[in-house]
Amino acid sequence: MTTPTDTVRPQLPFDRPSVLELSPLYALLRQNAPVTEVLTPAGDLAWLVTRYTEVRALLSDPRLGRSHPDAQRAARISDAAIQNGPTGDYDTEKAAHTRMRKLLRPSFSVRRMRSLNDHVQELVDGYVDELIAARDNAPDHVADLHEHLSFPLPVAVICELLGVPYGDRAYFSDLSQRMSSMVSGTDAQAARDEFGVYMGGLAETKRTEPGEDVISDLVAAQADDPTFTEDELVDLCVGLLFAGHETTVNRIDLGVLLLDTHEKLRADLRADPTGRIEPTVEEILRYSAPGGLGLLRYAHTDVTVGDTTIPTGDAVLLSVAAANRDDTAFDAPDIFDTTRAPNTHVAFGHGNHFCVGAALARTELRSVFTTLARRLPDLRLAGEIGDLAVRDGHVTGGISGLPVTW
Repeated sequence: MTTPTDTVRPQLPFDRPSVLELSPLYALLRQNAPVTEVLTPAGDLAWLVTRYTEVRALLSDPRLGRSHPDAQRAARISDAAIQNGPTGDYDTEKAAHTRMRKLLRPSFSVRRMRSLNDHVQELVDGYVDELIAARDNAPDHVADLHEHLSFPLPVAVICELLGVPYGDRAYFSDLSQRMSSMVSGTDAQAARDEFGVYMGGLAETKRTEPGEDVISDLVAAQADDPTFTEDELVDLCVGLLFAGHETTVNRIDLGVLLLDTHEKLRADLRADPTGRIEPTVEEILRYSAPGGLGLLRYAHTDVTVGDTTIPTGDAVLLSVAAANRDDTAFDAPDIFDTTRAPNTHVAFGHGNHFCVGAALARTELRSVFTTLARRLPDLRLAGEIGDLAVRDGHVTGGISGLPVTW
């Protein structure tokens, strides 16, 4: 494990002015030290990369991986049980990743997501109905958009796609919250172990009662490939279920806040939802930054980036949030601008590690913000942004409630 010296290094996560803003330290690092050593929340050393050019290149660099040649000695990121350290087998990571992409590509393809458009829209309309009813029945005419739309929609969609019983949503939501906690002394690893047992049991059920879902497809693929281990299958299922709802929940919440604080852009979307939805969603993806760490990789060989050499085995955190605010890649990057074109953000990564669920997230976001523009044009935050409960102690960040009215 890497240990810090007496050199003073900044420690993640950096303090930020609000949930919609990044720490000013990112801009300083981009300009003066785009590849620099920092302390992780766990107190170990890692290299933080903040400039767009370097982040984009390293996202697809085969010299970086999620595994580590000596996992017990790898730098730790936090006390959470996800994105906390190396994952996978160092000797087989590349082959396992190639297999994973091949298995998941049909289920998460753009064509498949287009076929889900109508169903996602039905779900969105149903949850907006519930939001309206909650507001109408509340004495203060305030409803929690996080509770009634941002959270349940992505959960319902990913449950159906994977083949997870929707009735278990409260259970695995609790497990997700616990295993993503970076607060020392919490039961994050116990929650991860429990999550693994749950997903393993579900996979076993699919062996005798397969359905038209991703987990059934993975179980069938495992039967044809003896190198596809049970641990790999469970890890993949846990990752899909966790990432498939946590990140989209945050983008909906923060997207609502961004439009609430930019009335002209919100009016443009209301006036032409169909024409404005694509650039609006892409700018929400670029600008919003719910987490405060970055994408974790480990150097599989010495990697030279500019004047800096990252030694083999060192942890690397690729700050997508900082890269998406880089003024060498975007004009006026700290301004939320839904007319931005082009918008070559790296919110979903880049290259071979481009997020397999990108089309799914975009499908949900387009439906949500088109529907809100049409059905609740006067939607607004009920209160102040500074009063929102921010999930500072969680890997994925975000907020835990979003009171709105209209």
